[in-house]
Amino acid sequence: MVSEFFKDALRAVSSGLQIPTIIILILLIIIAVLMLGSVIAEYFSERKALKESIPGLIDRLQGKNMSEMKTVIFSSELLKRQKKAAETLIDRIAYPDNTREALARQLLADEESRYNKITKLTDVIARTAPMFGLMGTLIPLGPGLIALGQGDTKTLSDSLLIAFDTTVAGLISGAVSYVISGVRKSWYEQYMIGLETIFEAVLEEQSRERKLMYRKMQQKKESAKDRG
Repeated sequence: MVSEFFKDALRAVSSGLQIPTIIILILLIIIAVLMLGSVIAEYFSERKALKESIPGLIDRLQGKNMSEMKTVIFSSELLKRQKKAAETLIDRIAYPDNTREALARQLLADEESRYNKITKLTDVIARTAPMFGLMGTLIPLGPGLIALGQGDTKTLSDSLLIAFDTTVAGLISGAVSYVISGVRKSWYEQYMIGLETIFEAVLEEQSRERKLMYRKMQQKKESAKDRG
């Protein structure tokens, strides 16, 4: 009696999860389609517009003062966020070297965090969609096997149809999300490397200009002493 009670309870829980699992799979498919649309839009709005050659940009930054560097950055074909981050670092030339390096690391970390948030959703779907697909496959097999034993072929065919449909739904949404995450991560890695290279060039030029300003100050002091 006790064992039958637990068996019935477990069967009831399993059957009760069928509808929520199907709903979740439908939502995952919808989200995957929306994410596919967003990555296509991102390609045409940002990726395709990013035509700047990082080595060429670094060459144009060499020997420039801070005002000239900002002009070069804003006239380039970098992404808007890259330009803004570079401007933030350029404007902090008065900061000590260690502080500017720490700021550069923080700006890079902020960009990386933003990109991780964008890819997090598709990463989660890529991992969980096949699991829900498997759940949707196994749950209707119980009633299907019972129907098979009773000779009820209609119930059996309906159960197998649900099982196949949920499997396909889980695999499709998981595969699409996996591809989207992979494509975006390759883009964002390239963006991060390019931004880090620009920061290195900016920091070097800032150090050069600070040394030049220091020499000029020293020369003024020496000239003032000589006149005194």
